[in-house]
Amino acid sequence: MTYAAAGVDIEAGDAVVSLIKSTLKRTHGPRVIGRHGAFAGMFRLDYNEKLFKKNYRDPVLVACTDGVGTKVKIAADMQVYHTVGIDLVAMNVNDLVVQGAEPLFFLDYLGLHRVIPEQTAAMIEGVAKGCEIAGCALIGGECAEMPDVYAEGDFDMAGFAVGVVELSRAIDPMRVEAGDVVIGLASDGIHSNGYTLVRKIVKKKRFRWDRVFAEFDGRTLGEELLRPTRIYAKPIVRLLHHYTVKKVVSGMAHITGGGVPGNVNRALPEHLDAKINLKSWTVPPVFEFLRRHGNVERDEMYRVFNMGIGYVLIVRPSFADSVVRQLNEFGEHATVLGDVVPGTGKVVLR
Repeated sequence: MTYAAAGVDIEAGDAVVSLIKSTLKRTHGPRVIGRHGAFAGMFRLDYNEKLFKKNYRDPVLVACTDGVGTKVKIAADMQVYHTVGIDLVAMNVNDLVVQGAEPLFFLDYLGLHRVIPEQTAAMIEGVAKGCEIAGCALIGGECAEMPDVYAEGDFDMAGFAVGVVELSRAIDPMRVEAGDVVIGLASDGIHSNGYTLVRKIVKKKRFRWDRVFAEFDGRTLGEELLRPTRIYAKPIVRLLHHYTVKKVVSGMAHITGGGVPGNVNRALPEHLDAKINLKSWTVPPVFEFLRRHGNVERDEMYRVFNMGIGYVLIVRPSFADSVVRQLNEFGEHATVLGDVVPGTGKVVLR
């Protein structure tokens, strides 16, 4: 008996490590220390005042973990492996910056039926691409070949992000006040939540992944559903550094499972509501496509999906126009969604 005959190919794993060496290096800056292949990654919090203009007087480390969810099932069905790594980074760093933190570094975990070097390297290439977009370093990870756990062709991904924020500038929901303005940033489609429902609808209608629908501007159904989650980290960090007054942004929310109602409420104190005008933005066609073909009620759609809003900021009213302008200059599509009013910590959709 050999390990390979039992289902685990050590040589294939070694091949992946060799293939991704340059990919990881591409995300590294001078704060990454140590060599490739070490047992753990090392990251210097502050390196040199000449290289880094901002030094932290009271730094707080911020950490989070998340996965891609059942979106990986569509990637496996289509044998498209280079996009879900971007989703993995996005789901983590978008949560991280909600606290006002700058993403520092990222680690990934891949659980696989079998390590196929080119496929596995493509997954990690996607993770590295996401790290480049987010402005953080990919300093390590793990590929676990487990044929007894994952069926042929199946895989799963998890990620872990660490960032830093000056304690005095960390986002605190208690800073939110009545009269604050709610601003939304457009999503790039479904992102990475609700895919169990999405796949159920597709299966019920017996749609093929390669079928082209007019709603998707020439993209196939599979291509539309695999569009990567938008990464908001760099524009949010730039925005927070742009304003020296720390209370300009009083709250933020990453819109994931639970939609706008189930995430913006986490940015509110118990005595305030966010009143959202549903006519303030245009819902992307993919959501109407799913609602129609799945016969899903409107309230359920807003409870499950982001419906075209991927990130929300709550800002002081005197700065609202300036924040929208800055975010649009940074390449986002920002729009005013509503305002904060006295209430009980809920989101009211109107």
